[in-house]
Amino acid sequence: MTNLLLFSSTVLIWGTTWIAIALQIGPVPVLVSVFYRFALAALVLVGVMALTGRLKGPTLKQQPFILVQALSLFCCNFLCFYHAASYVPSGLISVVFSLATVYNAVNARIFFGDKIKPRTLVAAGLGANGLALLFGPEIFIAVNPDSWKGIGLSALGTLFFSFGNMASRRNSAAGIAPVTANAWGMSYGSIALLALISITGTPIVLPPNQTYLAALVYLSVIGSVVGFTTYLMLVSRIGSQKAAYATVLFPVVALTLSSLYEDYHFTPLAMVGLALTLAGNAVMFARLPRRQPVTAAEPVELKV
Repeated sequence: MTNLLLFSSTVLIWGTTWIAIALQIGPVPVLVSVFYRFALAALVLVGVMALTGRLKGPTLKQQPFILVQALSLFCCNFLCFYHAASYVPSGLISVVFSLATVYNAVNARIFFGDKIKPRTLVAAGLGANGLALLFGPEIFIAVNPDSWKGIGLSALGTLFFSFGNMASRRNSAAGIAPVTANAWGMSYGSIALLALISITGTPIVLPPNQTYLAALVYLSVIGSVVGFTTYLMLVSRIGSQKAAYATVLFPVVALTLSSLYEDYHFTPLAMVGLALTLAGNAVMFARLPRRQPVTAAEPVELKV
C-alpha cells in the first residue's frame, strides 16, 4: 500500500508540473527560473528539517555521490529539458523522457549488475509507443531540422535523470535517507546554477507577476520537495527500473488535465495510446505466479 501511495503521488504531482512550468515561460531566463525553483525548494526542505531536528550533515565520504545526485537531478537535467522546449513541443519531450525506464535498466546493469528483465523492456516499449500515439502524429509531422536539437537535449536530460537515480540508489544503500540527500542535493544544485548564472552573465530577472510566483511556489514545494522525495523513496523501496515507470504515466495526467482546461480532445488514436500506456503499467507491476518447489515423492511401501 505504501509503494502504491508513493507511486500515485509521484505520478499526480509530476503530471501537473508541466502546467506550472508553462506559466513561467516569459521574460525570466530559463537558467534563472530553474535556480529560483531549487533555491526555494532547498530553503524550504533544509528549514523544515532543521526545525524538526532531522538535518544531518553528510560525511566527507558521502559528498561526491550527493553532488552527483545534485547535478543530475536538480541542475543539468532541467536545463536540458527547459532548453529543449524551445525546439520541440513539451509532448515530444515527454515521449523521450518516458525512456527513463530503459535508461535506468541499462544503468542499473552497468553500475549495480542488475539483470534487465524482459518485461521491463516490454513495459517500456508499450509505454513509449502509447505516448507517441497519445500526443498524435502532428508532433512528428511538425519536426524541423532544429527539432533534432530538442530531441538530443531531451535524451541528454533523461540520461542525467537516470544518473541521478543511480546516485540516489547508492545513497540510500549507504544509509542516507532520500529526504536528507534531497535537502543537500537541492542546495548544491542551486549553488551550481547560481555559479552558471554568474559565469554566463545571465541577467537575474525578478518574478514578473503573481502567476509566476504561484507557479514557482508550486514547482518548488510540491513538484520538487514533495515530488522528488516520494519518487526517490520509491527508488529505494522498489528499485530504479519500476520507479522510473512513473515517467511514462505522468504525461497521461498532463494530457488529461489538458482535455479539461485546454480544450484537448481525445482522438481514437489517442485512446489506443492511452490503452497501450496502461497496458505497459500492468505488465511492469503484475505479480507473476511463483513456481512451486518440486519435492521428491515419498517412497511407497510395497506390501507383498
